[in-house]
Amino acid sequence: MRWENLTGGPGGPAALFGADAVVTRTIDTPEFRGMTFHEVRARSIVNRVPGASRMPFEWTVNPYRGCSHACVYCFARKTHGYLDLDTGLGFDSQIVVKTNAPELLRRELGARRWTGAHIAMGTNVDCYQRAEGRYRLMPGIIEALRDSANPFSILTKGTLILRDLPLLREAAEVTEVGISVSVGFTDAALWRTVEPGTPSPAARLNAVRSLTDAGIECGVLMAPVIPFLGDAPEQLRETVRAIAASGATSVTPLVLHLRPGAREWFTAWLGEHHPHLVERYGRMYAGGSYAPTWYQRQITRQVHELAAEFGIGPNGRGAARRTAAPERPVPAGPAQLTLL
Repeated sequence: MRWENLTGGPGGPAALFGADAVVTRTIDTPEFRGMTFHEVRARSIVNRVPGASRMPFEWTVNPYRGCSHACVYCFARKTHGYLDLDTGLGFDSQIVVKTNAPELLRRELGARRWTGAHIAMGTNVDCYQRAEGRYRLMPGIIEALRDSANPFSILTKGTLILRDLPLLREAAEVTEVGISVSVGFTDAALWRTVEPGTPSPAARLNAVRSLTDAGIECGVLMAPVIPFLGDAPEQLRETVRAIAASGATSVTPLVLHLRPGAREWFTAWLGEHHPHLVERYGRMYAGGSYAPTWYQRQITRQVHELAAEFGIGPNGRGAARRTAAPERPVPAGPAQLTLL
């Protein structure tokens, strides 16, 4: 691979890290077999979300690039191309690790120009993917946020978040902490093929239970709802039932979206595993990255109804603040998406 895009050069853009700050490691253990880690010394860690983004937050921290969860639909795949890395298998196995993330965050939070804005994590790639078990960046990151009383949220598919439960409780005593776990479906066969590197949906929901039992409110981002594979009424019912049983404080469904980069990889996967659906997907996503508005509304309505039935709401356990939101703004006043 080439690192010129990252290390800058004479007359070029500002570098993400120095030319001598890249160490590549291949670790031959069962847990990491086939994976390569590129350890870097980042020059900044708090990133501003582009103004055109639909995200309801302005700042993010991403200690990793690439993700061993290997979700075939992951919208972040295209970002690996910026590093001259492959957006398919390379995204799943070539992981960039910002080894100085905790110390850099502490410094940036202490800068006079920083105003204490909310910081979102896990919104690009998962900060609790397998690499975190080796590099342990999140404890230092949470400590820095706690010590600055800086509000933050975490979205994850990783059960490793439970390791940091004591730190999360400490942070929640001094600032606003929002935790969401992503569980789009409970179908085990679908999970094994579409999210092969993640903990099982059941394991993730057990993590939700552990978090809520410990006094940390935890919502579930029901994402993605996958058309024709995970959207049957009985599948939605079983997923919302399981989410309710976990003690989640909210459930927010998001329909699969297929941005460039992810779209090609997902389509190739679809052609291998469900070739009869390729044409249907071509029609459904003919208008771009998002499913049609009518379909998003239909899923949102069904999940709203199921959430009410299973008690995820004002009168349910945990007093959920929200139950659903569409994937992008649509007419007729849709709910506001939040990951908190």
